[in-house]
Amino acid sequence: MSSEPPPGSGGQPPEDDPFRKPPPSPGPGPDPGPGSGAPPPGGGPYGAPPPGGGGGGPYGAPPPPGGGGPYDAPPPGGGGPYGAPPPGAGGPYGGDPYGGGPHAGDPLAGMPPLADSGRRTLARIIDMILVGIVVWLLSWAFDVQEYQVDGEDISVGKSFGQSLIAAVLYIAYDTYLTARTGQTLGKKWLGMRVANLDNGATPSVQTSLIRALVLWIPFAFCCACVWTVIAGGWSFFDRPYKQGLHDKAAKTVVVSAR
Repeated sequence: MSSEPPPGSGGQPPEDDPFRKPPPSPGPGPDPGPGSGAPPPGGGPYGAPPPGGGGGGPYGAPPPPGGGGPYDAPPPGGGGPYGAPPPGAGGPYGGDPYGGGPHAGDPLAGMPPLADSGRRTLARIIDMILVGIVVWLLSWAFDVQEYQVDGEDISVGKSFGQSLIAAVLYIAYDTYLTARTGQTLGKKWLGMRVANLDNGATPSVQTSLIRALVLWIPFAFCCACVWTVIAGGWSFFDRPYKQGLHDKAAKTVVVSAR
């Protein structure tokens, strides 16, 4: 295994992440009109300053305090059509992504469609089988099997050693691959990936670790079947982002990669 850290090993995903949503491009500037583009000297239509030297009014009178004309500064609060967006209207790169309800700043804008929850479940089962085989082999090698065979008798005893091996392997597997490409093997084979909800980028190591801890620690130590159904099955009912409980903890979503 290479010692080179995976992309996104810092607190933020790398700027060259191919999945990161680009920042919004600025709109076209105002048309300067015919000519060289430079405004004529003075405030009058033919270059001469208007009478009175105050400028701004049609007869030389200064504009009213506050500059409330249609082409002057926007009114206080910035809520007009040419001013700053009103407070709370967070776009894909600002505001609370969990603001709830339909709003102009939908964080999913510009992302691929959300992955189907049934395919997510199948991908998780594939990952559990792959890592489970390694867990069983290591448990057998260190003699910490959950199932002890003595002649024809098979006794079942939950082994803390086996739980520890399972937790370490599942968390390491999920964290490394998610931070590297956003895809475990199961997700890669079924064409989906994990993405940050706010910007669509591949999650950082810290985000991937939080996601893996919430998913795998209860699975390994206490309630494997029940927790898998609750945490993973949450995406079948969650709206609007189809998040499992581990996604909510890490602020991630699972989107299609095809």
